[in-house]
Amino acid sequence: MLHERVTTWYLQMHSPQALRPARPLQPEPLLMRAEQPLPMLNRFLYTAVGGHWFWRDRLNWSYARWQAWLDRPELETWVLYVRGTPAGYIELEAQCEGDVEIAYFGLMREFSGQGLGGHLLTRGLQRAWAMPGTRRVWVHTCSLDGPAALANYEARGMQRYHEAVHEQLRPEQADGPWPGWDREDRAQ
Repeated sequence: MLHERVTTWYLQMHSPQALRPARPLQPEPLLMRAEQPLPMLNRFLYTAVGGHWFWRDRLNWSYARWQAWLDRPELETWVLYVRGTPAGYIELEAQCEGDVEIAYFGLMREFSGQGLGGHLLTRGLQRAWAMPGTRRVWVHTCSLDGPAALANYEARGMQRYHEAVHEQLRPEQADGPWPGWDREDRAQ
């Protein structure tokens, strides 16, 4: 385990007019809401997207805990598909006083660098503003997340409102999408 200095940035948007949409993609990828709460789907998305970026806080969640998190009317999961394959997701949580948090957002590493992150975030922000009573959309990201995360949030019009730095203990390598991924010969 390593001690690492981690910076966390908190960003927000107070108006749908602040959104700066990403350039349109042709053909436009399919974005669908996962309307059936399904713990294995969200756990798959969480590990497939976040496994390379030290997302660890939900790894030990039980099926029941995942179900309780997902089976709430204030939570929405939207999955981005490219040529029929899940490429990323955004999880939106309506909170008190008109806040909507982007609880999780990201692409699988194989789909980065194609403009899909900007597209997914644009559509996610549009959906957040369409949720009843939304007055603010917010998110936090950190220096352990994907290298384009902070720039993407800011490019879409989100503004930083807080920054925190702390020491964190983390593994030498990210967990990856499944146990042992870093020891396998990926060339096969």
